[in-house]
Amino acid sequence: MGGEPPGRLVRSLGEKYGHSRAAEWLDRLPETTAEAVARRGLDIERVIAPGGRSGLLLLVRRPDGSPATLKIAPPFAAPGPERAALAHWHGSGAVELLDPVNGTGTEDGTLLLERLHPEMSLRSLPEAKALLEAAGTVRRLWVEPPADHPFETVAGRTARQADALRASEDETLAPLVSAALAAREALCADGPAEELLLHGAFRQGKVLAGDRAPWLAVGPEPVVGERAYDLARLVRDRVEDLVAASSGASSARRRVGRLADSLDLDRERVRGWTLFRAVESGVRALTAGRRQSAELLLEFAGWL
Repeated sequence: MGGEPPGRLVRSLGEKYGHSRAAEWLDRLPETTAEAVARRGLDIERVIAPGGRSGLLLLVRRPDGSPATLKIAPPFAAPGPERAALAHWHGSGAVELLDPVNGTGTEDGTLLLERLHPEMSLRSLPEAKALLEAAGTVRRLWVEPPADHPFETVAGRTARQADALRASEDETLAPLVSAALAAREALCADGPAEELLLHGAFRQGKVLAGDRAPWLAVGPEPVVGERAYDLARLVRDRVEDLVAASSGASSARRRVGRLADSLDLDRERVRGWTLFRAVESGVRALTAGRRQSAELLLEFAGWL
C-alpha cells in the first residue's frame, strides 16, 4: 500500500468504534490490502487522501487496464449494507458496484467501485448550484428497498442516538437536547411516514463528479424510512459559512424551506429531522473533543 492511512480515517474510526479496536484493524491493513489487491489482480495507483471516514480508498487498475476504486472497510463498520444498497441502486444516482453481489469482497468487506473524480464534489460548486444538483441526485436514490433487506430503520437508528443524547451530562445543552428528543418523538409517533431506501449520510461532499453521469453519490450509510430524514444532513452543509454570516439564522431556515419544497416534502418534518441530527452530531463531536465542530453544529441547531 505504501505510506500511512489518511489521518481522517484513523480519527473517525477511533472516535466511532473505539481507538483500540480501530488500531488493531489498522495494524493489519497493509496485509488486508495486499490480499484484496492480489485476489482481484489489481494494480494500485495511489491512496485517496483525505479519503473517507469508514474505509481506506485506493485508486486501482483492473487486469484489463480499466480504472476503478477499491474500498477496504473494517468488518465492525458493517460494510454489508453499503454493498447491498449499491447493488440495489445499480448505478442509478450512485457509484456503481463492480464486484458481483455474491462474489469477491462479500466476506472481507472490500468493495470494487467505478472510478469517479474524488477531487471534485458538489462542494466545489457555488452553493445554489450545489443544492440544485444535490436535490436531483438524492431523488434518484429514494426507491423501494428490496424484499428481506438488511437495512436498519430510521426509527431504530435514531432510537440508539436518542439514548446517547439522554446520557449527556452537560446541563448547558439540556434545552437543545430536550428539543431534539421531542422533535424525534413527534416524528416517530405515528410509525414510519414512508419506507424508502435512503442514503443515510447524504451531503454535498458525498456526491462526486463522474464520467458515466455528471454527479453520483458515494459512501451511503443506508437506512429505510422517510425522505425528510435524508435531507437533514444536506441542510447544514457549509455550516461554517452559515455561522460566519450575519444572516446565518434566516439563511438556514430558508434552506430548509427551499430543499423541502424542491422535493415536495413537508417543511416541518425536514426541520425536525435537521434539528435532531444536528444536535446529535454536535453532542457526539463534543464528547469526542471536537469542540469547534460541536459549537458550529449546536449554534446551527439553535436557529431551528
